[in-house]
Amino acid sequence: MLHLFSPADLAAMGYTLAGTALLQHVIEKTDFRRPSVSAIMVHYRRDWMREFVTRQPRIFDATVLDGLRQGITFYASTCLLVLGGGLALLTDTAPLQGLASSFDLHPDPALLMKAKILFILAFIVSAFLKFVWSHRLFGYCSVLMASVPNDPENPYAYDRAARAAEVNITAARNYNRGLRSVYYAIGALGWLLGPWVFMVSMTFTFTTLIRREFASQSRAAIVARLQEGESSGAPPSHPPLA
Repeated sequence: MLHLFSPADLAAMGYTLAGTALLQHVIEKTDFRRPSVSAIMVHYRRDWMREFVTRQPRIFDATVLDGLRQGITFYASTCLLVLGGGLALLTDTAPLQGLASSFDLHPDPALLMKAKILFILAFIVSAFLKFVWSHRLFGYCSVLMASVPNDPENPYAYDRAARAAEVNITAARNYNRGLRSVYYAIGALGWLLGPWVFMVSMTFTFTTLIRREFASQSRAAIVARLQEGESSGAPPSHPPLA
């Protein structure tokens, strides 16, 4: 099948795969001088579990966790709908070939069009699997949170809260990866109009993600507390989470 791809197609595919791998590394790296929003939120999630030990009642924490899981369920369901539509297109690529003709583009052979659709669906499948695993991890986190003793003086309280925090962080990491995969799938739709459009759409996608992670107004608000040094450790009356 490789002979069907032009050098521009192969270059666009390589650019996309390299860009997604590099962006994941940069976004999830926590020791950069300018960390991403996702990396900063790791500190807040540990602070959340630290405050959880002494918060009474704990219904607020349960509500927040339930809201996170509902959001994941929505995205996972959406991915399944997209997969269904994509698989339907694989059986009949005529509508997409007609779309290319309407843009005065040379329609791709049916086999090449199917390969492009499969490439896009690969991102959707990846997103779905990450959402499902994230949902399950947040379920584990809820059980761990329920096991945290109500007494902050209990020797197991902060240890179990620390374990819940790490599971929470891992669940959020998979959730963010799933969201980025959805972004990539949307950007990859440009390939249906040609390799150069594909590269432009993926560049726009990468730029959007970088801006939101490193240069957005929300990041400025989130990072303000860290710049003040408030999250460098637990409050004096609380032991730090491991």
